[in-house]
Amino acid sequence: PAPVPTPEPATPLPVISPSPISSRQVPSLEAVASGLEVPWAMAFAPDGRLFFTERPGRIRVIQQGKLLEEPVARLEVAATGESGLLGLALDPQFQLNGYIYVYYTYRDSARGLKNRVERLTIKENKAGDSKVLLEGIPGNAIHDGGRLKFGPDGKLYITTGDSGTAQLSQDLHSLAGKILRLNPDGTVPQDNPFSGSPVYSYGNRNSEGLAWQPGTGILF
Repeated sequence: PAPVPTPEPATPLPVISPSPISSRQVPSLEAVASGLEVPWAMAFAPDGRLFFTERPGRIRVIQQGKLLEEPVARLEVAATGESGLLGLALDPQFQLNGYIYVYYTYRDSARGLKNRVERLTIKENKAGDSKVLLEGIPGNAIHDGGRLKFGPDGKLYITTGDSGTAQLSQDLHSLAGKILRLNPDGTVPQDNPFSGSPVYSYGNRNSEGLAWQPGTGILF
């Protein structure tokens, strides 16, 4: 048999020493809220208020650096595993209309888990005048998606998870595993890629974040 060649000695990796951090580079931290229960999404209002969701079903607000004790709203949600009250977004015209949009899990008439998008109106840190924009989105204790964001085009983008059933992501007849795109009133934009459908992108596993690159408008 041919002799086994002796392996070349491995080249040692360079050792990179971290640069020392001076006290001037360390940011100071200040707690503005504590005792929160699974905060999931947040959005700043033009007046500086910070609205955020807690997964068990509460919309909260931090105003002038202080957490208000009374929630803006308490929603009846199905908070199990990864599900519950998830995404939140403020209308681009929030100062004028007070609209806030939320994404949450609920139980349908057969006690199955589903997700919906609902619009509420905020007045003096209280929510009312609710309107369901979209519901029946497949839900589960895992992979519910749930991010809401308004894009540069003024449309509402919604991420949904595959609800633990991977093949639904590729099914254009299902709202699971998608990025959805709606007008602020819940209607389907005429320029969506599939006529009459809220589906904007499909084949997604469990998207939980959205961001647009400044200048290009590319969606990540």
